[in-house]
Amino acid sequence: MRKQIAAANWKMNLTLGQAEKLLDEVLAIDWTPKAHQEVVFAVPAPYLYPALTKLRATGRTQVHISSQNAYSEKSGAYTGETSAEMLQSIGVTHVILGHSERREYFGETDHVLAKKLDIALAHGLTPIFCCGEPLTVREAGTQNAFVAKQIEHSLFHLDDAQLRKVVIAYEPIWAIGTGKTATSAQAQEMHAFLRSVLAKKYGATADHISILYGGSVKAANAAEIFACPDVDGGLVGGASLIAKEFEAIIRALK
Repeated sequence: MRKQIAAANWKMNLTLGQAEKLLDEVLAIDWTPKAHQEVVFAVPAPYLYPALTKLRATGRTQVHISSQNAYSEKSGAYTGETSAEMLQSIGVTHVILGHSERREYFGETDHVLAKKLDIALAHGLTPIFCCGEPLTVREAGTQNAFVAKQIEHSLFHLDDAQLRKVVIAYEPIWAIGTGKTATSAQAQEMHAFLRSVLAKKYGATADHISILYGGSVKAANAAEIFACPDVDGGLVGGASLIAKEFEAIIRALK
């Protein structure tokens, strides 16, 4: 079975004290993951090492710490940036790349993200690669072509072995903070389409790629969404900042 993943994206939230309290609460949950289940915490950069220290003390091997970003170059005069090599050196195992907020607010392009994927993979990190369409694209009915382009431009230079190390997260941007709601059927439809795009290029390898849903997953809808055959967990924003909410999401994994 493909890996089923509950990934928490804390974004730019919480003080150190609040972050430590939240992480302690979630790590204390009495939950024994199945062999194919994982939990990932994408915490703000200042909290990466404290989070790693806490995690190591628990001995949990199916819980991981992720960066929310990494730069596209190995090192150099890039003030304010964090390299994949730096993340690897402290024990970070995952990195979110191409989140809709990075694309919109910081102008990250498919070409830049392809470079980020390469350097992340070269340093042993598992990329959580985000794709998804805004409201204007969904309303025009061109969402399939839009996300297919994102996948093709950023991932299709990878070989089979490299692709197997990538996790994909689909974000229906139009259903986040717009008052519109994406149904589980819409989530399944897009996830199945994404897998078909991968299959045309990589064949059976597509069946091994975990595709997470990133459209306002919460305790109330996680089980229904995760039950979809092509949904392999979620990339969770606001609900991951509440321990009980994220616990319910974790327990909803297939």
